[in-house]
Amino acid sequence: MGAGETSTRSRRRAVPWAVLALWIGLLAVVGPFAAKLSDVQHDRAVDYLPSSADSTRVAKTEDRLPGGETTELVLVYHRDGGLRPADRDTAARQVAAITRANPLTGTPRAVPSDDGSTLMYPVASTAPGTDEKKRDAFVNDVRDVARPTDGMNVVVGGPGALATDAGEVYDSLGGPLLYTTVAVVAILLILIYRSPLLWLVPLAVAGVADYLSMGVAYGLHQAFGTSVSGQSSGVMTILVFGAGTDYALLIISRYREELRRVERPYDAMKEALRGCGPAVLASSGTVAAGLLCLLAADLNSSRGMGPAGTVGVLCALVAMLTLLPAVLVLLGRRVFWPLVPVHGAEPRQRRSLFAAMGTSAGRRPLVVLASGAALLGALALGTLNLPGPLKQQDSFAHRPDSVTAMETLARAYPGRGTQPITVITPTGRADTTLSAARGHTGVASAERGRSGGGWTEISVIARGAPQSAAETATIKALRADLRGSYVGGPSAQQIDLQDTNARDRLVVVPIVLVSVLLILVLLLRSLVAPLLLVAAVIAVWGAALGIGGLVFGPLLGFEGTDPGLGLLSFVFLVALGVDYGIFLMHRMREESLSGAEPAAAALTALRTTGGVIASAGLVLAATFAVLTNMGLLQLVELGFVISVGVLLDTFLVRTYLVTSASVALGRKVWWPGGLSREPDTEQAGRQEPLPVG
Repeated sequence: MGAGETSTRSRRRAVPWAVLALWIGLLAVVGPFAAKLSDVQHDRAVDYLPSSADSTRVAKTEDRLPGGETTELVLVYHRDGGLRPADRDTAARQVAAITRANPLTGTPRAVPSDDGSTLMYPVASTAPGTDEKKRDAFVNDVRDVARPTDGMNVVVGGPGALATDAGEVYDSLGGPLLYTTVAVVAILLILIYRSPLLWLVPLAVAGVADYLSMGVAYGLHQAFGTSVSGQSSGVMTILVFGAGTDYALLIISRYREELRRVERPYDAMKEALRGCGPAVLASSGTVAAGLLCLLAADLNSSRGMGPAGTVGVLCALVAMLTLLPAVLVLLGRRVFWPLVPVHGAEPRQRRSLFAAMGTSAGRRPLVVLASGAALLGALALGTLNLPGPLKQQDSFAHRPDSVTAMETLARAYPGRGTQPITVITPTGRADTTLSAARGHTGVASAERGRSGGGWTEISVIARGAPQSAAETATIKALRADLRGSYVGGPSAQQIDLQDTNARDRLVVVPIVLVSVLLILVLLLRSLVAPLLLVAAVIAVWGAALGIGGLVFGPLLGFEGTDPGLGLLSFVFLVALGVDYGIFLMHRMREESLSGAEPAAAALTALRTTGGVIASAGLVLAATFAVLTNMGLLQLVELGFVISVGVLLDTFLVRTYLVTSASVALGRKVWWPGGLSREPDTEQAGRQEPLPVG
């Protein structure tokens, strides 16, 4: 045995172990930071808003007033048919006990309903401040005292209780979301690989990548102040497992092919990474670029989701290109048992579903293309049936006490608001502002509150119910009339969320389209193919939202649609849809460069990559579908639209429409690149390498 061969064998053994050792060291460094990510997570509505929003200015000014931010609750005592004297005595005793046990800003006073069925006690405290854990403890302490007795219903509502209930849902996402995602991916990988061992490898590597992403996300927050919310951290986990498993499927599929041609696993993996590595790098780079466009959003939650999603995708990419190959090489061919690829053996030729689909698409490409486009267009009309903006009390999949309280108050006090609107005005103009607020037709009452730092707080009660059209009109009118003052509070925050989301859609959507298109043009060296892919993913987005419109209200009974659904679903579906398009077009380009005719190249690409893309699409759709089992409707809606969109993209657009369009266009699909010209006009044997970034 020569020295060169001995050196090569030593390298084959040493490199995978070295990679594994590097990952163990990396996790040891990142581990302490990953555990801290939940500590910097904030899910208050005001944390999502830009600093320029009126309601954000109000919240920040309240923090500087004596006592700091106020946690406001409403104790609701109700009995159908009317409260009894004993009920009123019980309510008074409970409120007195709460007052003795907690530092409140004033003595709670009962507000009876006209029909005598309900008593409302507004309760407020500045003791929790902006500390969410102290706020939750205060709310839970009040709930421990305010309990139902003798058939009288007692619930605690108000902004503070709503925030606590929402926080509990977000806090509960971490474990169930991770466990459910792992279970779903595991089941799909077992079905795909039909191996008792192989499925564990990509799943374990994805778990490592998820742990790494949490540490990196915490580091970004500490270094640059990026926003971290329950939604962004949850989506990051989904992307790590979804996108990471997709990359693993592509790599393992190519590795299996190479094991039949190459004797040693180390050399087979080198060839596999050389063959599919560029596509994986390009697709992950495109997804990351699309997500980073969210940095142009004004909404903190959307802007924070850009870096979080990018961290998830890149951590998954690094793990799948380094740790996954190392583990597979160390395990050798036996990891594929019982379907072990034998060196020199030809793969079994089986009738491929995607070959049949490609043949049908290639036989009448224009008919297939027109029919598919008409179907997507018809589905997109369902967007006209989407419910209006989602109200705060309608955002829970299972109604907590805070929502029950709001519903009870809305019925019992139809001519009075039950949630304060906060006006912050310069102290020198406080009397004028107070008088103007009281004189407004939409205001039931207004009271002067704390003063400090040159600002005065005025608490306004509208005549309309919280987040009703009447209250919204009152808030907008107050903002227009009270010049130099700021109008905030929970309902105002929801208005600002809607307005900011509308602004972000106008800004971010064009940036995403232009960025993705430019990357595809550079990658594919064509203009037509990138335009085809971008048009396809836009059509998928419209159709997926349309299906949501047909399902959310009529079938699921949802009362509204999250204002951020359109933007976030667009970014994810465009980025992830183009991801699959790159897999297909990469193989199509390889076949064209090898001399295949356009139609043959398109059909061969579909036949060879269709199974991998279908498996990847199923995994990604299933991981996002996990969100539909969470407790907040904005996550349910986002998970539904993205999972439906991925399935449409995988089984309709990618297999039929893109393939049929490529067949119909022929060489024009690569215009104006060299592949768009006839073979006799090109240099013989010319091979254009595919750029990777």
